Amino acid sequence: MTGTAASTTPPTDGLDHFLGKEHGHPGFTAEVEPALRIAPGTGARIGFETSDEVYAQLHEHKDMGKLTAQLNPVTGPLYVEGAEPGDALAVTIHEIRLKDCGWSVSLPGVGALQERMGPDMFTRRVPIDGDGVHVTDRHTLEPAPMIGCIGTAPARGSHSTVMPSYAQGGNMDLTDCRPGTTVYLPVMTEGAYLSIGDIHAIMAVGESSFVAIEAEGVAVVSVDVVKDLPLRAPRVETESEWIFVGLGDPVQESVRRGYEDAFDFLVDTHGHTPGDAYALLSAVCHSRLGGPTGSTAPDPLHPMAPVGAVTTHHLPKSVLAP
Repeated sequence: MTGTAASTTPPTDGLDHFLGKEHGHPGFTAEVEPALRIAPGTGARIGFETSDEVYAQLHEHKDMGKLTAQLNPVTGPLYVEGAEPGDALAVTIHEIRLKDCGWSVSLPGVGALQERMGPDMFTRRVPIDGDGVHVTDRHTLEPAPMIGCIGTAPARGSHSTVMPSYAQGGNMDLTDCRPGTTVYLPVMTEGAYLSIGDIHAIMAVGESSFVAIEAEGVAVVSVDVVKDLPLRAPRVETESEWIFVGLGDPVQESVRRGYEDAFDFLVDTHGHTPGDAYALLSAVCHSRLGGPTGSTAPDPLHPMAPVGAVTTHHLPKSVLAP
């Protein structure tokens, strides 16, 4: 199953390892005990269960001040033997097992529709079943599950699971982080310390409303290490394309950095001339808005207001042969 309906499969069925949502924590860090240690490249399937408790509490109380659950927790961390700084962690997403409901939430003062939604909090429980995601009474949509928050630990300290996004990943909210793709993340500390959270049942590209159809579920992944692949931002590989994540402030810097990484990939890895790389990227490398979480820390007085931009830059594999 790839997450096309609410799963009736037991959450641990067919898995080699399972990390329950009790391993959720509020930061990407190597300063906690790993929940699991594994060897890379074995093909072992690991389930990361995520939590939607914060949305259930918002639905019940309509009050941020009454929250007792963590906001956007990530499950883990996973210690990967042999992963060292300068390597990349390759995380292949095999399936996402959705549970029986998701949530639509509008937080006052947050997102592109804050002026239209007004000062009151809006919440809706969204049933998920074999028919699909029941977004409204009239609209049942096909699920398109993805992982919103995925990353490794920084060399020191802790990174937020809300914003901004980092070179090591984080709350990027990319629809491309879905079953059938491999996410490449920089390794900054021995063992990588991978954590995963923030599953969505379905999300519009860019998540400009800031909260999509959030859902509890189990992300099933396998992990490998690519030695001596220093990345300055995450990459995503699909069957048909490479996707380069750009991080920057303002958005033009994000676009520039993503295009530079795609250019270097063509020239340094695949032997294209600079002129050929330039012409190809101008012709076929499409840029899109990533998640709304920004690339630099927001104003402490407005912690939910993103600064900078996350963008994605899509390079078809068909042009890689020089």
